[in-house]
Amino acid sequence: MLQPSPSRKRHGRLLRSGAASVVLLAVAGYLTVQYVTGGAPGCEVVSAEDGRTTYEFTPEQAVNAATITAVGTARDLPERAVTIALATALQESTLRNIDYGDRDSLGLFQQRPSQGWGTPKEIMDPAYSAAKFYDELVEVPGYTRLPLTVAAQRVQRSGFPEAYAKHETDARLLAAALTGRSAATLTCEGRPGAARAQGPDAVRAALVRDFGQDVLQSAGAAVDDTSATPTASPAPSTGTKGGAGGSDGRTVTLPVTGTDAEERLGQRGWQLAHWAVANATSLRIERVSYAGREWTAGSTDSKWRPTGSGSTGGAERAAGAVRITSAR
Repeated sequence: MLQPSPSRKRHGRLLRSGAASVVLLAVAGYLTVQYVTGGAPGCEVVSAEDGRTTYEFTPEQAVNAATITAVGTARDLPERAVTIALATALQESTLRNIDYGDRDSLGLFQQRPSQGWGTPKEIMDPAYSAAKFYDELVEVPGYTRLPLTVAAQRVQRSGFPEAYAKHETDARLLAAALTGRSAATLTCEGRPGAARAQGPDAVRAALVRDFGQDVLQSAGAAVDDTSATPTASPAPSTGTKGGAGGSDGRTVTLPVTGTDAEERLGQRGWQLAHWAVANATSLRIERVSYAGREWTAGSTDSKWRPTGSGSTGGAERAAGAVRITSAR
């Protein structure tokens, strides 16, 4: 039996070393991508219809998806419009607010300053870029009845119009949760990491950024102090302790009231609750409660847990107020 020559042995070792280096480089590349894109998926949305269809995404994507949805619903646009916008952003930027792209394309929707979408600074504002997308979408005749790829292409004029279709299922899941139609279906780990924005003032500012000033005025949003444990939800506050955004309060309370039907009020409540969970990492939100259920940051499974208060006959029903508690 012939023995391999020394040169062949060296060659084999080099091949194995080269293969190991490729693996290490691949791992390093993966870790780099995870860092750049906001880490491994820390959020998940589950279908309310079958409980099995899911979509996992990062906290960065969650914030941007919540903003896109809030801007659409603040204009009283239908859920279909939100689905189209989310699918478009998933294709154009993977729901990341990137400052580069083809030629001068920027932001969530890869809009181009040279094509009249706005200044680079404006386009890099997610709320602005979402509003500009909707401005164009509503001008498309019958857009709600068009295939998603057709409606998105009428706005974007992409070189790859069919690419939007592959994101439709995920966009539908996100839209159902973030518009509040699907109750208690969106969760995040909510681990704050190095997030700087925190406290009720940051929460209220972000609410206004996404929904407009009316979200606080119509809700009569209050800030109160709370020492409740993560497994209990105190009764909704009827006033402000220490003044709106006061330093002694940690909880923003958004009463869900109005003349709308109970189902519509419940959907509004779940939109605000899911918005808060989507922003939990960036705003250092510790706990969100609504309709007898509560989400707590950093829990092992990130589930919405019953609290023993509020509506127990159906989480989709309106139940008083959304309570958003910031971390200490």
